[in-house]
Amino acid sequence: MTAMAIANPTSPIPTPAVEPVPVSRWKRRARVALEGTPIVAVHLAALGAIWTGVTPAAAMVCLVATLVRTFGITAGYHRYFAHRTFKTSRPFQFVLAVLSLSAGQRGVLWWAAHHRAHHKHTDEVGDPHSPRVRGVWYSHMGWLFDLESTATHLDRVKDLSRFPELRWLERFWYAPIVALAAVILAVWGWSGFFVGFCLSTVIVWQSTFLVNSLSHIVGTRRFETTDDSRNNWFVALLTFGEGWHNNHHAYQSSCRQGFRWWELDLTFYILKALSWVGLVWDLREPPARLLGKDKPSAGELDA
Repeated sequence: MTAMAIANPTSPIPTPAVEPVPVSRWKRRARVALEGTPIVAVHLAALGAIWTGVTPAAAMVCLVATLVRTFGITAGYHRYFAHRTFKTSRPFQFVLAVLSLSAGQRGVLWWAAHHRAHHKHTDEVGDPHSPRVRGVWYSHMGWLFDLESTATHLDRVKDLSRFPELRWLERFWYAPIVALAAVILAVWGWSGFFVGFCLSTVIVWQSTFLVNSLSHIVGTRRFETTDDSRNNWFVALLTFGEGWHNNHHAYQSSCRQGFRWWELDLTFYILKALSWVGLVWDLREPPARLLGKDKPSAGELDA
């Protein structure tokens, strides 16, 4: 790949931080209800399968939609946009963004900005979703209903907000998931909608939320990080490798999160395969000399 192929903006545009605007109590509650209604609605809609039944086609759509969108979150939002652990072209960057948006976890800039704040203040005041600071429920889902969490702090993602197309997608972040729901309903009917779309969306949401909650409470700690991150094999299976969370917090810049041969990291394997055909490249890994150590010294951890 040449330097020209690497995603770079052609004309940077101003990126002022979007800060929360003070509102009255009743307006605050109304905004929280507005933000939270789609989340609650999709969870409840998945129960519609009780009346429509589960057709083989709907079950297959559910499986495919879950797998593809999980990869969108783990490879796109997390390992590329939040941490920039590999490189890609500007067109494929856009593809990753749209794929990630189809999971309905708000915009690229919002997601990356909040995740970077999580790493900057992990399990301390300032962490958007720490079980230690605000409790397990808040870290799992409660923070999504907090009005303070809806602000997109562009000052944290200046490297991303320079791209006009990402700014545009941030404005219309709901379009891909609405389009996906409409297509599934039109092709596979109500069973496809309730099972293929709603249930798969709930599965993707709940599995990725477990990284914020369970992976800071239950699991093993190979690295003595300053936070409560844990390696949790169950979460790793659900999230294509994101459950090796203590590994990740020790080496945040690594695209690879499963550091042992038995630590399944499907996201990394898929990205590795994509690198063979030139869609991505420069996948970053921790130093090879450290991968076999059980207890690296504190000085060897990521800053």
